[in-house]
Amino acid sequence: MKKIFGLFICAAMLALLASCVRVEVAPAAGKVPEISIIPRPERIEPLPGAFLLSPGTKILVPAGDDETKHVAEYLAGCLHDGTNLDFEIAEVSSSATNTPPNAFIFNKLNASDLVSEGYRLTAGPGLILLEASAPQGLFYAVQTILQLLPPEIFSVKNIPGVHWTIPAVKITDTPRYSWRGMLLDVSRHFFSKEFIKKFIDYLVLHKMNTFHWHLTDDQGWRIEIKKYPRLTEVGAWRADREDKPWTEREPQKEGEKAANGGFYTQEEIREILAYAKSRFVTIVPEIEMPGHCLAALASYPQVSCTGGPFTVPPGSVWPITNVYCPGSDETFDFLENVLAEVIALFPSPYIHIGGDEVDKANWKKCPKCQARMKAEGLKTEEELQSYFIRRIEKFLNGRGKKLIGWDEILEGGLAPNAAVMSWRGTEGGIAAAREGHDVVMTPTSHCYFDYYQGPPASEPPAIGGYLPLSKVYSFEPTPSELKAGEAAHILGAQANLWTEYIATPEHAEYMIFPRIAAIAEAGWSPQASKNWMHFAARMTAQFERYRLAGIHYAKSAYGVRVSPELETLTKEVVLRLETETFRPDIHFTLDGSDPTPASRFYDRPIHLTKSAILRAGTFLAGELQGNITEKKFFAHKALGKPTKLVFPYKDRYKGGGEIGLTNGLRGSKSHGDGEWQGFEGDDLVAEIDLGRAQKISRLTAGFLQNINSWIFLPASVEFDGSDDGQDYRKLAMLENNVSPKSAAIILKDFSAKIPGVQVRFIRVRAKNIGTCPAGHPGAGRKAWLFADEIIVE
Repeated sequence: MKKIFGLFICAAMLALLASCVRVEVAPAAGKVPEISIIPRPERIEPLPGAFLLSPGTKILVPAGDDETKHVAEYLAGCLHDGTNLDFEIAEVSSSATNTPPNAFIFNKLNASDLVSEGYRLTAGPGLILLEASAPQGLFYAVQTILQLLPPEIFSVKNIPGVHWTIPAVKITDTPRYSWRGMLLDVSRHFFSKEFIKKFIDYLVLHKMNTFHWHLTDDQGWRIEIKKYPRLTEVGAWRADREDKPWTEREPQKEGEKAANGGFYTQEEIREILAYAKSRFVTIVPEIEMPGHCLAALASYPQVSCTGGPFTVPPGSVWPITNVYCPGSDETFDFLENVLAEVIALFPSPYIHIGGDEVDKANWKKCPKCQARMKAEGLKTEEELQSYFIRRIEKFLNGRGKKLIGWDEILEGGLAPNAAVMSWRGTEGGIAAAREGHDVVMTPTSHCYFDYYQGPPASEPPAIGGYLPLSKVYSFEPTPSELKAGEAAHILGAQANLWTEYIATPEHAEYMIFPRIAAIAEAGWSPQASKNWMHFAARMTAQFERYRLAGIHYAKSAYGVRVSPELETLTKEVVLRLETETFRPDIHFTLDGSDPTPASRFYDRPIHLTKSAILRAGTFLAGELQGNITEKKFFAHKALGKPTKLVFPYKDRYKGGGEIGLTNGLRGSKSHGDGEWQGFEGDDLVAEIDLGRAQKISRLTAGFLQNINSWIFLPASVEFDGSDDGQDYRKLAMLENNVSPKSAAIILKDFSAKIPGVQVRFIRVRAKNIGTCPAGHPGAGRKAWLFADEIIVE
């Protein structure tokens, strides 16, 4: 039966307000919505009037309900921090017959239409009613209240003169998915206990409920294990190479002190767990196995295949060959003892065991591993990994825990009750769901927050890739390929912050914000309500909240993106400028000078007839937001001419499509910047019709090499010319002189003078090296060829 504890007067008042309902619609052009809540609630009905927060405002809770009182105390604390006002919390008995005005009223009820995290919120001029079936629902209603208040409620210092009002509104809200999470890697770089608590609060602000804590890896073991003290005495520390790039750090030298690192004591972990519990956040610990474990092997080498010795690597390790030995019972004794202490600490129903990127070279040579395979009837090392995972799962299940791991745990056969985190695309998650296993979707394409948010030249260091705010927002956790019953196994979505290139809390915040808002909406809001322009409009207020809270958020969304387009009528290239913010104020120059508020205002696509240096910036109240974008535009004879390709580019890297190789813009060192066309294993064979026979003097084709992303320069480039598009004659042949093993990111133009030739058709043949060379992590797999522009002068 619904608990109303005598609040019928309040309910009647709010019912009157509800008769004047207006359903939320998309913001009018140029107008930021008055109600800007992220993630977007299931249903919002604006009402007339507003609630005024004042020193006399009370917070009412049911008598004897300690869980609800805890949430009310959290609200009072947040309101005090922002307003410097104290708010009385009063318990109301079920026999109460009236309700004072100017109050927040918490009501916990039995309602079949409200899941535990769902809530109803009704705000009027004198009263605010929060209803839910469980305390976590009331807690999320509180998060909504905070976003209904002026952004100054989030300020790190009190701001005088703020009118503390909450617009009258009725909200019904429930999350779409049960798993709404983010991973923080503390192994590659250690983060303090204080920052971990901040991180939890960042999740809470966005109604996220799962903190995936990546506690162990090759470069650091961060959790105290009483039975194995060397895990933190040795494994938590590495040689300090912070002045070197992550991929270029030499191993620890003999006698050198390992001074970089840190770990969490079990007492500190309990403190963090209590903090998370008070905010309804579940912490899922990850203890990596059977790979990514060099920090553990440096501490206890006897659980490896070779016996060591090992040191904790200060930087990247590839391939991951030094891994736990599944042929030794001592390995399983060790891991079970470790997990027993982890289980005793963490109340989470899941324990994450990693399972990714295991090179099995040592297993193939290890007598113990081969003996294990023979004894268990295992035919391949992939089946040996499956044996390993199944044995660990049996141990976890026997202690009331569920196993979850990265999608590589599918290899060799999935353990019976395991859940999967699908990171290498969505294929692994689809396969697992079809087999009846629960899945968390976290593909690199949309969920890896260690990727760049803007042009690399203007961003802090990142591992690579390109993941702007809009790409994160486009993420759909449930693949359309799944049937209804299969789709029910998609638990939700998760973003991941790996920290190879992230050493400070400030850098971590920069990579998290604002993309956390987009992933939060993917996990909470109904699919039907997703609308990029509406989200961008609501982000205007969200950016202000971040600023006032002192968060080091990225302003990459303000960066101007330049998109070449072919005008339908004139068939000429024009440049469209846009940002990921709502109705931006963009100013630009064409002479290479810095734009100012006095520079030309962008209000229509730019038509250029000659080469130029475009520089553009977004301004807010006369101040530049983010960085200035610079693009060099090349006007040449093939500009805007459609390109006929013998081998198609991959859809992931279409770089402008039909005119992508002739749009006048060059690519950057980031292969995901939208300017590169990518060919996997295929040559580039491009034919261009200039429209009429023309005299040409030089031909140029631009390419990229980034071997860490499996992208290589062409082995050779041939330029051909034709009068009829049928019979071609060779104009020039250029050989590549850059090694395919060069680790530097290289932009290279293959350019040839063509004296006195007149042709109508140009053909460019760029020879893909075919497969990644020996010694490369992808040796034998298809190599990528990336091209940005074919310039005809």
